[in-house]
Amino acid sequence: MNNLTGWLLFAVALITYTATVERTASFWDCGEFIACSYKLQVPHPPGAPFFLLIGRLFSLLALGDVTQVAYWVNMVSVLASAFTILFLFWTITMLGRKILDKKDSELTSAERWQLMAAGAVGALAYTFSDSFWFSAVEAEVYGMSSFFTAIVVWAAYKWEQIEDEGAANRWLLFIAYLTGLSIGVHLLNLVTLPALALIYYFQKKKKATFRGGLVAFGIGFVILGIINAGIIPGLPSIAFAVERLFVNVFGLPFASGTIFFTVVFIGALVYGIIWSAQKNKVTLNVSLLSLAFVLIGYASYIQVLVRSEYNPPINENNPSDVLNFVSYLKREQYGSRSLLFGPTFTSRPVDQKKGDPIYRKQGDKYVVHDHKPVYVYEPGQEMLFPRVYSSQGNHPQLYQQMLNIPQGQKPTMGNNLQFFFSHQLGHMYWRYLMWNFAGRQSDQEGSGYLLPWSSDEGLPDTIKNNKAHDNFYMLPFVLGLFGLLFHYFRRPKDFLVTALLFVFTGIALVVFLNSPPQEPRERDYIYVGSFYFFAIWIGLGVMAFVDGFQTYLKSEKLRVALFGGLFLLIPLMMGMKSWDNHDRSHRYHSVDFARNLLNSCAPNAILFVGGDNDTFPLWYAQEVEGFRTDVRVCNLSLLGTDWYIQQMKRKTYQSEALPVSLDFDQFIMGKNDIIPFYEIPAVKNGINLKEYISLVKQNNPAIQVPLTTGENTNILPSSTFFLSVNKAEVEKQNFVAPALQPLVRDTISWKIGTSDLYKPDLIMLDIIANNDWKRPIYFSSTLAQSNYLSLKDHMQLEGYAYRLMPVQVPGASDGFVNSGVMYQNMMTKMAWRDLDNPDSYYDDTYKGSPVISARIAFLRLADQLIREGKNAEARQVLNRSLTVIPDKSIPYDQISTSYIRLLIEVGDKKKAQEMADVIVNRADQVLTYLKRTGGGGTEANIELYNLQTIVNAFRETKQEAQANKYDAIFQKHLNALG
Repeated sequence: MNNLTGWLLFAVALITYTATVERTASFWDCGEFIACSYKLQVPHPPGAPFFLLIGRLFSLLALGDVTQVAYWVNMVSVLASAFTILFLFWTITMLGRKILDKKDSELTSAERWQLMAAGAVGALAYTFSDSFWFSAVEAEVYGMSSFFTAIVVWAAYKWEQIEDEGAANRWLLFIAYLTGLSIGVHLLNLVTLPALALIYYFQKKKKATFRGGLVAFGIGFVILGIINAGIIPGLPSIAFAVERLFVNVFGLPFASGTIFFTVVFIGALVYGIIWSAQKNKVTLNVSLLSLAFVLIGYASYIQVLVRSEYNPPINENNPSDVLNFVSYLKREQYGSRSLLFGPTFTSRPVDQKKGDPIYRKQGDKYVVHDHKPVYVYEPGQEMLFPRVYSSQGNHPQLYQQMLNIPQGQKPTMGNNLQFFFSHQLGHMYWRYLMWNFAGRQSDQEGSGYLLPWSSDEGLPDTIKNNKAHDNFYMLPFVLGLFGLLFHYFRRPKDFLVTALLFVFTGIALVVFLNSPPQEPRERDYIYVGSFYFFAIWIGLGVMAFVDGFQTYLKSEKLRVALFGGLFLLIPLMMGMKSWDNHDRSHRYHSVDFARNLLNSCAPNAILFVGGDNDTFPLWYAQEVEGFRTDVRVCNLSLLGTDWYIQQMKRKTYQSEALPVSLDFDQFIMGKNDIIPFYEIPAVKNGINLKEYISLVKQNNPAIQVPLTTGENTNILPSSTFFLSVNKAEVEKQNFVAPALQPLVRDTISWKIGTSDLYKPDLIMLDIIANNDWKRPIYFSSTLAQSNYLSLKDHMQLEGYAYRLMPVQVPGASDGFVNSGVMYQNMMTKMAWRDLDNPDSYYDDTYKGSPVISARIAFLRLADQLIREGKNAEARQVLNRSLTVIPDKSIPYDQISTSYIRLLIEVGDKKKAQEMADVIVNRADQVLTYLKRTGGGGTEANIELYNLQTIVNAFRETKQEAQANKYDAIFQKHLNALG
C-alpha cells in the first residue's frame, strides 16, 4: 500500500508538472542552463555539471528538433520534482510509523490508511506549494537539488531501520554517493549533514545524552566542512600547490604536479580502503569508502575541465586548468560577504594590504601578477554579525530609508539587528514561508502574504484579479503547526532532526546569504528545502487530529476517514487556486524577446547587452536554435573579466572576432579595472579615441598618474573624445538614411563626461575605435544610461536596439528613429507568440523589460511616423501593438498611457477613449487603495503620472471635455496624497 500510494502521488505530481511545464527557455538562468546542457558548455560558477549531463541526455529526446530541446531539458526538473514528492511521501509515512511505534505486520487497517492520508496530504501540499511548483517547471537546478535532499533524508531513515550492519553500511555508502552527486547540482544538500549525523547517533546510542548529541552534531558540521571546504575547493587547491612546486621548483611541464597529486591521492585512498578491510577496521573502512563514493559523485566536475579545454562559446571563467578551476569552484568573481565581523555600509577603508597571491602562467612558470586586496578600516568602522554591509548602488539609501538612519550617521547594532529580523528573516524568509502555506497577495515585486481574514473588499483590480492572488486561509500552515507540536511530544528525537533540517535549509541560509536591501528578483526558490521539511509536519498534522480526537470519536476508522478526507481538501484547494499562476504551457516570450532583439540588428552585428535576462535568452537562441549566429552578443556584466574579453577576441560561428586591440596584459584581472578621470590641460578640448586606446596599450606615462603605492595607473585625461570616420566604408555599407547623409563628417566628437571609466567601458571604446565602421554596432535598449557612453545622440533606434551612427542629431538625447528600417523590423521580423492569450501566465519578469521594450519600440516608431506625416502607417503600428500585447493579457502600463495622444492624432479617438477609461479607472482604484492603506511612493507616482499624461493628451488635442473629466480625478488624488 505504501509503495503503490507513493507511486500514485508521483504520477499526480508528474502529470501536474508536465501539464504546466514551460515549452521553451524561461528567463533568468534557464536559457544558460539549456544552452550549456545541449552542447555541454560551462555555465556561471560554481557550475552544475551533473545537472548538465542529465540535461544533455534528455535533450536527445528532441530527436533533432532544436525547438524542442528546451522542453526536454525542462522535463529534467519535472521528473526530479515528481520523484521528490515520491520520497517525501515515503519519508512522512516512515516518520508516522515511528510515531505509531509498530512494525508493518502489527499495523491495523485504520493505521495503514492513517499513514497513507498523512503522507498524501503532506506530499500534495508540497506538490502544489508556490515556490516548489515554480522550480519544478523550468530548467533550473532547484528541482533536482530538492530531489537529492529528499532521497538523502529518506535513505537516512531507511538506514535507521536496517538491523544488519553490513547491509546498513551499504546505505551509508549510498548516501555518500548521493551527496557527491548533489555537489554537481547545488550545494544546498550539504547543509542537511549535521542533522543526519544526529540520526546516526540516535540509532547507534540507544541511551542518548545531550553531550553525545552535541558531539554528533559537531561531527556532522566537521563532515560538512570537510566536503564544502576540504574537498570541493580544497583538493584542487592542494593540487595546485603541488603543481606549482613541480613546475616552478623542479622545472617540470605544466600539469605534471596535478597528475602526480591525483595519482598519489587516489593510490593512498585505495590502499587505505584495502588495508582497513584486511585489518577489519570497520569504522575506518566505511569512512574511507564513503569518502571514495563522495569523490566518485564529485567527479562529475571532470566534465567542467574537459569541456572548458575545448573552449566552447559559453566558457565562463575558463576553468580549463587547475588554476582557473579553483577560482571557478570558489565563485571568486562574485566577491564575498562578511558574516561574523566586518564593515557596514558607512565604513570606508583607510588602507589596503596585500592578500593571497593571484597567479598566472608566464613562460614556463607560475608567477604572481597581483594580490587580492585586503581592506583595512579604522577602529569602530566594523561590527559583529554585520547585516547592513552593502555600499553598492542605492543600497546605502535603502538602509537609511528602511531603518530611519539620518544621513551621515553610522548604523548601530540595534539598526543591524532590526534589519536582520525585519528584512532578512521577515521579508526574505517568513514572507516566503507564508506565501507557500498561507497565501500570496499577488505576484508583484515585494507583495505580502494573505491571512484568513484578508478581504478583497476595496482591493484594486490589479491585485484582486492577479492570477497569483491566492488565499489558502492559513490552513496548510496551521495544520503544519499541529504536526510540529505532535511530532515534538510523540517523537522528540525525530522532531529535533526534522527541526534542524528545517532551520538549516531556511534560517541558517538566511544568515549565510546575508541578503542586501534589494535583490534583482524574489528569492523564495532558495528556501524550498525548508518548505519541504515543513510539509512533513503538514502530513503529521493529519495524525495529530486523528490521535487528538480519539476521546470524542471512538472509531479509529471514522476518524481516519473524516480527517484524512477533510485535510486532503487542503492541497486540492492549493492546486486549484495555484494552477493559473503556474501554468507556463503557453509561454514563449523569453525566446521571442531574444529573437526580436537579434532581429533588430543588421547582419554581422556586434550587440552590447547587460544582465542575465538580456543575455541568457540570446545564448539559448543562438546556441540551441542556431538563430542569428552572425550577431556577436557581448555581455557588459562579463566584459570586465579577462577570460570573457579573450573569448570576444575569437571567432564564434558566423561572427568574426571583435576588434579588441588591447592585449591580455592590459585587461588581466586587476589591470585597468577602474580608470579615474583626471583632466590634463593639454588635451582638455578632446583626445583622439584611437590614440588614447593606443596609449593605454603602451602603458604610456603621458596618460598615467602615480598612486600612493608607488605604482602608476592609467587615467581618462579629457571629458571629450573624437573619432575619425571612414567615409568610404560608411558609403560602402550604405546604412545612413538619405536625410542624414549631409550630416556625415570626417570626425565625430562627443563628451563622455567626467566620470571614471570601468573596464567594460574601456573595451567598448576599444571596439568602437578599431571597428572603423566595418561592422554594425548595437546597444540593447534595455541597458542603463551609463552603458551608452554618452553616445545616444549618435544612435539610431531600429527596434529593440540602437545602432551607433557616424552622425550626430542635435537634441536626440534618446536617439533617433529610422522609421523605414524600424517599420520593416517591427512589422515583419518580430513575433509575440501568445502574449495576446489571457489564459497564459506572465509575471513581473515578463511584464517588465520584455513587454516594456516592445511597447516603447512601437510607441517610438508610431511617433516618428506621425512626425513624418505617415499617419496611416502609424495607425497600423499602434493597432499592431494593441493586438499582439492587449490589455486583457498584459495590462496597460505607463508606456501604454502615451499611446492615447498618438491614437487621437491618427484619428482613432474611440480606441483612445477606451484605453483612457481603462487606465484612469485602474489608477483611481489603486490610488484610493494606497490612500486607505497609507501607501504611496513609487506606485502612487506612477499612477499619478498616468493620470497626468492622459489629461495632457486630451488637452493638447483639444478634447477639453474629456481632459476636464480626467483632470478632476487627477486633482482629487494629487491633493489627497499631498
